[in-house]
Amino acid sequence: MRQESVELVERLPAAASSAARARALVRQVLSGTDAQDVVDAAQLAVSEVITNALVHAGTAIGLRVRLEGSLLRVEVTDGSPHFPCPRDYTSLAGTGRGLTLLDDSVESWGVHAHGDGKLVWFEIRTPSGAPDAGGGGESLTGRGERSELEAPLRVELRNVPLLMHAAWQEHAAALLRDFLLVQLDEDPLALERHAQASDALTVLHEQLPAPDLDDAPDTIMATAVEPHVSLETTTVTVPRASVTHFRTLDRLLDDAVAAAAEGRLLVPPTQPEVQELRSWFCRQVRDQAVAGAVVEPWVARTDIWQPVHVPDVLDVPDWDAHDVSGSDVARLATDESSVIIAVSPATLAFLGFGQASELVGRRVITIIPPRFRQAHIAGTTLHVVNGRDPLLGVRVTVPVLLADGSERMVELRIEPRRRSEGRKVYIAEFLLAADPPV
Repeated sequence: MRQESVELVERLPAAASSAARARALVRQVLSGTDAQDVVDAAQLAVSEVITNALVHAGTAIGLRVRLEGSLLRVEVTDGSPHFPCPRDYTSLAGTGRGLTLLDDSVESWGVHAHGDGKLVWFEIRTPSGAPDAGGGGESLTGRGERSELEAPLRVELRNVPLLMHAAWQEHAAALLRDFLLVQLDEDPLALERHAQASDALTVLHEQLPAPDLDDAPDTIMATAVEPHVSLETTTVTVPRASVTHFRTLDRLLDDAVAAAAEGRLLVPPTQPEVQELRSWFCRQVRDQAVAGAVVEPWVARTDIWQPVHVPDVLDVPDWDAHDVSGSDVARLATDESSVIIAVSPATLAFLGFGQASELVGRRVITIIPPRFRQAHIAGTTLHVVNGRDPLLGVRVTVPVLLADGSERMVELRIEPRRRSEGRKVYIAEFLLAADPPV
């Protein structure tokens, strides 16, 4: 087996084919050496780094693959100044795990500023090599000095809903990735637009604090309430070059949500407040880029009492609404959009409503006290994206909002019922307490 130094350098286009080309170059460098045991890991690692550059930078990519003795070193450069950072997504998320895969595949990796962009490197030692200092001292495993764009914009954000922001980040990333796959063959600018949208998401992700999304039901009920899950005021620094990317993000997500509503994507659309939040973030950046713009605090504008639709789920043969509407037990059913589709007489009496038509077709958020609504919206968003369900199948005690505006505590259990084509109905069964209204 040959073991001399081998090096290949190539400039790759911002195209989906570049990941395959990068893997081929890695195989070429390792071909005929005693490093065959690391070929799979090296190909996986270079795929992740190249894909990250394609998705988040959308620029031409520089690739350098070098085998020096027993050390394989790969360097990837792109035109985005944003360093890769781990996303605090759940293990079920469809995106955000690239850095975890990279960590698992290589011995070491790092990133530093490179011109107007960055350089990401990783190293893998072949089995015949003994550990040593490796990469020649030029690599930095932390954040090097970034080139700052002149006159960054300082955007003031007020009343920021942190739970909804975290859920929106995960939903938007998954939605954009799905939409990118749909657009690649029909839009020559798809990668560039996706990279611009990703840049805008990253600006917010890097600077807004992430809430602790605990999975324990008691902890959720105790901590995921206003005002503890909102940030009264904060300032986000936006590079001037990124300001227009927020317009791209807003428009691209509008198109992606429309495609999701048509069933063209794997990721479904989510709650209207989440879409409003995205538009608010983008509007604040655009407006505050203009001198004299007034800061607009976040306030959800959705009319929660406006009927959404009369769900067609009622006529689906694999689920009988009478199981709820005709039950002697206090039950309430919602569809996957959190719209109430059936309610039993006992539940109507408990909540203080006279007829089922006063609730059916309205979102379940109408009976959730305002201080819990952000947690509900964030929770349902994460559920549709990655299946996160800490409150399903367990008994929880929660306050509900009655028809007269008062609240009452109730113990309930929510169970999903799977229907045809993978869709679900959610049945909440109330174990009614005799406590007086509060």
